[in-house]
Amino acid sequence: MAIIMTPLISLSINKRIIDLLKEQGITNLFPTQSSAFGTQVLDGGNLVLAVPTSSGKTLVAEICMLKCILDGRGKALYLVPLRSLAREKYLEFKKYETLGITTAMSVGDYDSPGTKLKESDTIILTTERADSLVRHNEEWLQDIGIVVIDEVHLVNDASRGPTLEMVIAKLRQIIPNVQLVALSATISNAEDIAEWLDAELVKSNWRPVKLNEGVFFDGEIRFQDGSTRAVDYRRKKPVTDLVCDILSEDGQVLIFVSSRRSTISAAKRIASSVRPYLSNESLDFLGRLANKIDSGPNTPETSKVLARLMRLGVAFHHAGLSNQERTLIEEAFKRNHLHVITATPTLAAGVNLPARRVIIRDYKRYEPSRGSYPIPVLEYKQMAGRAGRPKYDEYGEALLIARTEREQDYLLDNYTRSETEEITSKLASEVVLRSHLLASIASGVSRSRQDIDELINRTFFTTQFESWEIDHLISDALDFLTDGELIIRKNNDSFEPTRIGKRTSDLYISPSTAISFRDSISPENEISLFGLLHFICRSSDQPTTYVTKSELEEYELIFENNSDELLIDTLDIWDKPREFNSLLGELKTARILLEWISETTEKEITAIFKVGMGDVHRYTRSAEWLLYAASEIAKISGGQKHLPLIHNTRTRMKHGVKSDILELVNLRGIGRVRGRMLYSHGFSSIPILFSSPLEEIARVPSIGTSIAVSIKKQLGVDVSSHGDLSNHDSLDESDITIQMLLEDFEES
Repeated sequence: MAIIMTPLISLSINKRIIDLLKEQGITNLFPTQSSAFGTQVLDGGNLVLAVPTSSGKTLVAEICMLKCILDGRGKALYLVPLRSLAREKYLEFKKYETLGITTAMSVGDYDSPGTKLKESDTIILTTERADSLVRHNEEWLQDIGIVVIDEVHLVNDASRGPTLEMVIAKLRQIIPNVQLVALSATISNAEDIAEWLDAELVKSNWRPVKLNEGVFFDGEIRFQDGSTRAVDYRRKKPVTDLVCDILSEDGQVLIFVSSRRSTISAAKRIASSVRPYLSNESLDFLGRLANKIDSGPNTPETSKVLARLMRLGVAFHHAGLSNQERTLIEEAFKRNHLHVITATPTLAAGVNLPARRVIIRDYKRYEPSRGSYPIPVLEYKQMAGRAGRPKYDEYGEALLIARTEREQDYLLDNYTRSETEEITSKLASEVVLRSHLLASIASGVSRSRQDIDELINRTFFTTQFESWEIDHLISDALDFLTDGELIIRKNNDSFEPTRIGKRTSDLYISPSTAISFRDSISPENEISLFGLLHFICRSSDQPTTYVTKSELEEYELIFENNSDELLIDTLDIWDKPREFNSLLGELKTARILLEWISETTEKEITAIFKVGMGDVHRYTRSAEWLLYAASEIAKISGGQKHLPLIHNTRTRMKHGVKSDILELVNLRGIGRVRGRMLYSHGFSSIPILFSSPLEEIARVPSIGTSIAVSIKKQLGVDVSSHGDLSNHDSLDESDITIQMLLEDFEES
């Protein structure tokens, strides 16, 4: 049946918008887009658009944003769940600069007001960054006319959902007439989301590219409609055979696995089989990208592995990679030089990287506290929705892998043929409410119990449940904040933040973390380096690893030998085995941090502690932030005597170095490897570098002339008499394109 397309010119929007979109090749609207514009959304009405991936959600949001801005109704705020998605949207929205519309992105520092954002027309924020800005009570938020909420179904996520829910509630409270456009995957109870947001609902299963969902077993794919497809099963390795099968048809593949570590191992297994399908042009392109990734002595081991795999046509993609690495991977895949990406499920909710075939290798996930469990159907559908490249493919395939015929039947019935679960609010948690209520009180959004109740009434929770079902949790959370001296309760049941309560909210740390910092970093306590590191790992805001059965005896001994240094009450710990196991995991993470600031390489740390590549980066970056937060709390609570240790440890954590080269690594371009090289060759301080001849510095291994010139310039030395010593290699057109891409990611 032919699809009737609605002409773009039929929309009552500024002609300049239509002309610009035509230049982008957009002349007609998809059926889902036509339905969306058949509502009151162009007149400022709220809309929930629940449609599959690649069916045109973002264009609807963009047109609504542009109309709001050009009509003078205010700025546009675009909320995304992931940093990677923020970067993609930032690049997409830059095309509207020809209309005089400026775009800014902010995903970073939570203790920053983001004052530069107020100059932009379109502002892209992660949910957490938006929450931070609301906590800082930024005045320019009042100038927002429209808020677009991408992936709004993530209110169902236990970790991200409550923050998303509360951010929307707070924005609606401080900007009463703001327009809301919520974008969602197809979910069974999208009506609940629409009711929550007082919005019209457009819900559809239409896709521009047909999606075939199936399960692979023993050389054959069975699809949900009963049809089958044979696959050359010569290698007897399901993932490899499925990859080569589609590469032989010039398709691309996304492989979803359950963990960061698995993305790397899966990529390694298939890499040698993928290389024969690469053209010489692709080999050359990927080789140059790999050289960019593996280009210096400070390159992490994860990046070196990534570079080796990219030269073979495969890459892994997860949150542990740098922004530049993810960008290069995504750009190479979009240009069809990179044929295969192995990724964690977060990619499914992130950047727009469709492929001919999507392989969901792992439909179960393991968590130490929960064991192995099947993923939700909604998560599977998100990953499956990445199959099919508009303009390139007539169909897309999403495949699960079964080990038995019985498992194949199970997967067909419970995933490919099933509807997604209903999404529900995850706000009903006292621990979650503590942080958000403190933030609301500290920012002035709510100063009385009545204000708080009004805020909660704007949440998704009260759309699905009765308000009394959360009242006792609110009371308990307020009691916790009062007893912890983060807020003060007045006689008329109004609340004010204490100084430490306000700082806790601004720092974006949990109330329990702030109370722990205040009580432990006190003048009475003596704190050792290892005690400080373990103390940071005790925070609920710090990710930690876990201890395996084979490591139990080792870490029990470490606990006994170091118990005097730990800032904890150990009297009752033996009566709580679960808490004790968590404590041992904290000790293991503290040892990882200690090795990092002792200049142990990432490769060595991952081998010693059996953690995934990328995990070290995650642990150290979080610890660095919490060390900063600890220093800020110490300034308020009287723990100033501990500040030198905390500041020193934070800087060492940032650079991964011992104390003796801290002065050196504060220079741009000098990391732990170059810093140690300089030190070991006698350049141990800034004065020595200042007075030493440039040529002598350049002779140090891994330094060279370019870095030596940079050092001298940073120290204020005139190096013009040395001529052009920068040794910059010339860039071809492709390099320049990628370089411009990277430069665009500088945050506002």
